[in-house]
Amino acid sequence: MAKHYLYAVTVEWTGNEGTGTSHYRAFSRAHEIRVEGKPPIPGSSDPAFRGDPRRWNPEDLLVASLSGCHMLWYLHLASVAGIVVTRYLDRAEGVMSEGGDGGNGRFERVVLKPEITVKRGADLAEAARLHHDAHVKCFIANSVNFPVTHEPRFVEEA
Repeated sequence: MAKHYLYAVTVEWTGNEGTGTSHYRAFSRAHEIRVEGKPPIPGSSDPAFRGDPRRWNPEDLLVASLSGCHMLWYLHLASVAGIVVTRYLDRAEGVMSEGGDGGNGRFERVVLKPEITVKRGADLAEAARLHHDAHVKCFIANSVNFPVTHEPRFVEEA
């Protein structure tokens, strides 16, 4: 029997600068993303869409979600396989294209680029193979309709 999980998130627009959405340039894209019991995440749109570059945008959060999900599965699978990971740093990149009319944008791909430090003597072939398994198990990667690939780089601990 399938298990179901509920994720309740509140997103509140905080960018009314006095005249609401009276015209395109009259309002900020600022908003807060909240989950009960957690600190809020300051959000905005991408700077290309009049957003605040100091705030998270939905595109950042999507790439971060894919990276985080993959990392957590990878660490789990590595521990089960006896591969000791001592550091994991991912510099993930997502590419989004925008339709010619300024809308109809979509992600084309996300590339995860983790640098993984493992204890000396680890089976690097197995460590690399585990990325495939982590990808298959990642709930977020299974929910998107664009390719999510990985280009891991391994470093053996001195």
